[in-house]
Amino acid sequence: MKNVKQTVGIDVSKLTLDVYLKTTQVHQQFSNDSKGFKQLIAWCNKQKVNLKETLFCFEHTGWYCLLLSYFLYENQYAYCCVNAIEIKRSMGFRRGKSDKADAWEIASYAWLRREELVPSTPPAKKLIELQRMMSLREQLVKQLTASKNLYKGMQGLVNDEVSDVSIVILKENMAQLNSQITAIEKGMNELIKQDQTMTTNYKLSKTVKGVGMVLAVQMLLHTQNYTRFEGSRQFSAYCGLVPYAYQSGTSIHGRNKIHAISDRKMKSLLSMSAISAIQHDSELKLYYQKRVEEGKPKMVVLNIIRNKIVSRVFATVNRGTPYVEINKFYA
Repeated sequence: MKNVKQTVGIDVSKLTLDVYLKTTQVHQQFSNDSKGFKQLIAWCNKQKVNLKETLFCFEHTGWYCLLLSYFLYENQYAYCCVNAIEIKRSMGFRRGKSDKADAWEIASYAWLRREELVPSTPPAKKLIELQRMMSLREQLVKQLTASKNLYKGMQGLVNDEVSDVSIVILKENMAQLNSQITAIEKGMNELIKQDQTMTTNYKLSKTVKGVGMVLAVQMLLHTQNYTRFEGSRQFSAYCGLVPYAYQSGTSIHGRNKIHAISDRKMKSLLSMSAISAIQHDSELKLYYQKRVEEGKPKMVVLNIIRNKIVSRVFATVNRGTPYVEINKFYA
């Protein structure tokens, strides 16, 4: 970002914002709410900061930084929401930790990279609502799984399930959780229908075999409705599916490796999707069998299929037409 004369580092926590001005080296703390945001801007003006030549920067802290992101974006203040690991590794070794020091580090990071950083854009509010509903669904599914496991464990110890209090309560709990999961899924579908682009992309992604409701929704969320990544390769790298070279000089020539830093949730969902696709997609089933027979490790082939699924989804969404299986490809 060019013409940046000031960077403002913000350490975001649940209740407070610690703010540090890089060039004047001034620190101040504000509340993490709409009142605090207005006080922050008023304080910057009092410090004679030209907001048109200022870049606000803070770490991605999930729900805590969302309101701040929307406030800055809606008032046309340039800001960057950066991965915390990127900032931490860029600053090198340090001792101790405080909110003020963190704000200084963020301001310094933004200042050093002010010409490289690209202003961020917050996700659409419907996507945030969808993400909130998906998070609730995940918790309900976990509770249901725990109740089912407990129920199975108790079955062998009970003679009469009808009169046993624990079994009766567990059955009622599982029925209620099933009902709640159904309700939240219905709510998610209704929310998706409110946005035509989301509806189209959601339906198109589900035409790819191996992609169900959960994966389709998660891909909407993680790609911000297919606007966050330039292509499938970039998204695959984000999910931890792309192997990178491991080589140095003349002595180190290791095999290509997948980087440890990745979105493990998406990676796990794509693994389950790949296993399902192998069973139900004749093309991928033939491909998997052929590569395994050739001696390729099963996990390597599975990773290739995960990448194929990602590629198919992106191609389908970009093309705007449902995916069609080509059965003659390996005939």
